[in-house]
Amino acid sequence: MIEVTLLGTGSPMVDPNRAGPATLVRAGGQTFLVDAGRGVLMRAAAVGVGAADVTALLLTHLHSDHITDLTDVITTRWITTFTRTPLLVIGPPGTAAVVDAILDALAPDISYRIGHHADITEPPSVEVEEVTDGVVWGRDGVQILVAPTDHRPVEPTIGFRVEFGGASVVLAGDSVPCASLDALSAGADALVHTVIRKDLVQLVPNQRLRDILDYHSSVEQAANTAARAGVGTLILTHYVPPLAAGQEDAWRALAATEFDGTVELGDDLHRVEVKARPAG
Repeated sequence: MIEVTLLGTGSPMVDPNRAGPATLVRAGGQTFLVDAGRGVLMRAAAVGVGAADVTALLLTHLHSDHITDLTDVITTRWITTFTRTPLLVIGPPGTAAVVDAILDALAPDISYRIGHHADITEPPSVEVEEVTDGVVWGRDGVQILVAPTDHRPVEPTIGFRVEFGGASVVLAGDSVPCASLDALSAGADALVHTVIRKDLVQLVPNQRLRDILDYHSSVEQAANTAARAGVGTLILTHYVPPLAAGQEDAWRALAATEFDGTVELGDDLHRVEVKARPAG
């Protein structure tokens, strides 16, 4: 079984009830954090996970809303572990430059803490792996695969497929429908996909906000991706506009026009247990 928790279901639009994009995936005794939007560690704390517990941080892309609190993850990991415990960050090309820039920005803080604490003798240890496709993780029965997605002009962007005990979960990140995401998602037990309400966004009288239609999947498009790939459960997140209480059925109805499987959506900390479906 793979446990998926939607830590943050928000977007760049600041919402008092929804943290920025982040998903927690737990499998085989390992804890993977997918993206690091605003408030990620506060939401993780609510389910008993701290920065020191993260096995690896997986970044789908480098849009600001998905890495807003990468600084917090790096710093908190550093000061709450008492033996050298590198933070592994797996992301698309460009990730190393972002991490280096964060560490440069943290230089004053790093010097303060090294100067104050006798047991802190070196800066945060962050190991970055830049990937675009293939198998990127294989440990204790958990395998993680990566494939390109389409969020242009943001590129490269990637999605992750986590497999454990016969179960599989794909985390699409921000993407429009594309063949590589279809292939990554093929036969998966669950697909976590960011979505926008195209019908509502089109009504916004501001071109900059309507521009998001160019490179995000609508609810219907995400559902169609799930249907094409033969996915068992579609888990929606990153709601634009924010999902309001009482509107859940309307979002599910849009998904149902393209997908006849289970549709999961909800508030931050919504949890889904993903189990392998019976063969055939």
